Amino acid sequence: MATNISSSRLDFNNIKNRLKTFLAAKSEFTDYDFEASGLNNILDVLAYNTHFNGLTANFALNESFLNTAQLRSSIVSHAETLGYTPRSITASIAYLNLSLDLTGVANRPSTITIPRYTAFTSSVAGVSYTFRTIASYTAPDDGTGSYTFVTAEGSTSIPVYQGTERTKTFFVGDITDRQLYVIPDNTIDTTTLDVKVYASPTSSSYTTYTLLDNATSVGVDSTYYSIHEAPNGFYEIHFSDGITFGTAPISGNKIVINYLSTVGADANGGSTFAPVSQVTVNAVNYNLGVVTVANSSSGASKEDSEAIRLNAPIAFAAQQRLVTADDYKALILKRYSVATDVSSWGGQDNVPVDYGKVYISIKYVDGTAAATKTATESSITTNLVNKLGVMSITPVYVEPINTYIETKTTFRYDPSATNITRNTLSSNIQTVINNYFTNNLKKFNTTFRKSNLLTLIDDVDPGVLNSKMSIVMNQRVTPTLGVSQSHTVIFPVALPSPDDVNYIITSSYFTVNSQLCNIRNLLGSTKLQLVNQSSQVVIDNLGSYNTNGTVNIEGLTINSMVGSTFKLKAVPANESTITPLRNYIIDNDIDDSYVTGVTET
Repeated sequence: MATNISSSRLDFNNIKNRLKTFLAAKSEFTDYDFEASGLNNILDVLAYNTHFNGLTANFALNESFLNTAQLRSSIVSHAETLGYTPRSITASIAYLNLSLDLTGVANRPSTITIPRYTAFTSSVAGVSYTFRTIASYTAPDDGTGSYTFVTAEGSTSIPVYQGTERTKTFFVGDITDRQLYVIPDNTIDTTTLDVKVYASPTSSSYTTYTLLDNATSVGVDSTYYSIHEAPNGFYEIHFSDGITFGTAPISGNKIVINYLSTVGADANGGSTFAPVSQVTVNAVNYNLGVVTVANSSSGASKEDSEAIRLNAPIAFAAQQRLVTADDYKALILKRYSVATDVSSWGGQDNVPVDYGKVYISIKYVDGTAAATKTATESSITTNLVNKLGVMSITPVYVEPINTYIETKTTFRYDPSATNITRNTLSSNIQTVINNYFTNNLKKFNTTFRKSNLLTLIDDVDPGVLNSKMSIVMNQRVTPTLGVSQSHTVIFPVALPSPDDVNYIITSSYFTVNSQLCNIRNLLGSTKLQLVNQSSQVVIDNLGSYNTNGTVNIEGLTINSMVGSTFKLKAVPANESTITPLRNYIIDNDIDDSYVTGVTET
């Protein structure tokens, strides 16, 4: 007999039935017909009220924690309590070599400067976009009348950002009231903000305020601002109270904020750039020379809720300093939208050990140009490591290494339990495999677990009775054709000891001296051999492999390859779990994977 009501069951009908059970247990309601009485309406109201209040309390409780919050405003609020400001939409960036030819021009100046917001146009997918510089750049005369513009660091790669220049002006009121400076623009790239504070509305002199996140030290005369995302998605500019982090604008000041309004990722891929205007020298207009160093990239949408939920605790642990390896990951992901994932580790964890170094591997957005990668790494060193890092620690950037997994899947199925053909089932299973890699892998520090994948395969259709899978890893080697080379390939996991039946090391096919060959180990040995299609040994000792995952190939001359890449393949010692370390990323090899269906009889 129920004498109390469980508040954990929030279903409306459940609540109403338990109310009935509760009342029916009372002597005054013995044999009472709740369905045919007016009390039924009262029960509806009570059940609805309980249901509504229970859901409201559940939603409110969820929104109180970063891990369970669903509303973006709640997630942003929790992130900011951890000192993390979510990234705004970011502009696509291209790198250009800009020059001016004034050969033979009399009385030419020793230097020429192009101003901030110098504009260029580029077309992407038939749509024209405007890119702008966000700083002024100067070019010296090389003595012949040729001018090449350089950055403050001396680089000839000039960054240009896609966007439209916009200005927002505020006037500081009574400082005893809370001053709110809201920029009502969802397309603002907050990294392009230029904040100037004028003494009065008519004053021409100003003080430039910089972002507090970039501060290395704060004094009473420091001029910093902070930026926060408001609940409505706009951004608020906050200044100090005059005590917390330096000086603050006072009553009567004018605040002028310039920024770029951008379309984000839509402008990625621009390759040809043309200046919008000419450069005027001695009252004569000249064309600006433009050479594209790196196509436009790095444009991205506003940081989504799940990324905030993941990055905020990591950034909180970093505390705006670079001490542990995870600190590097947190700050790079926060500052650079071109980085989709980062792995970092200390030199003591490197192979070989290299004390006094921090190793950083960055997975960039697909299609990122080499010049953009170089510029990003240079910026990380200059703006993060040199300012926030520990002295005597040197950053070392290493490329991510993709280890591809070839899956050979066999499933047994019962045709009477499904109306799907075997070929369709095979296709559906291969899609599930591809989705598993996309959703769970292709990032640093992720683990491939075969049992999890087989469970997904068995659930594809009722007709699938069971499945099994064999695993082969491969890594891509880029040889110089026609040149004798040695290669060292390191797989991220241990390899099995050789046996007399199965080959541990194999490779894709290539031609050597007009023979189609591949590499495999000698059965029962770690020695590598080069064999032709007829399994005849062409080179008896081509190197060896070690069970720790290292494969050494010595003196191999490849004349041509079958396919676009040379794949070195290895069977892992443990096919069930593959856990890469450091800069390794697990990916799937779609070309060399297949699914086979077997009918249950």
